[in-house]
Amino acid sequence: MHFVYIVRCRDGTLYTGYARDPIGRAKLHNSGRGARYTAGRRPVTLAYAESFGSKSEALRREYELKQWPRARKEALIRAQSLVAGRAFF
Repeated sequence: MHFVYIVRCRDGTLYTGYARDPIGRAKLHNSGRGARYTAGRRPVTLAYAESFGSKSEALRREYELKQWPRARKEALIRAQSLVAGRAFF
């Protein structure tokens, strides 16, 4: 499986990325080795994840989400939480 994920940083900003294991990737971000952007904004929490069957599909979706304004990403996160009936992870 391939995933696109969004983490919420300590300062409230959102970071979007690709991973094979979004939970492990969030842990890597929290160790300071995940991405330069998140290294100074720890801790991060996993807010959203979406799975794909191929890496190319996931990377296309990652690119798409990175173009979205923050308000649209927040709505996506809220919608997933409502569908799951709870906060994601």
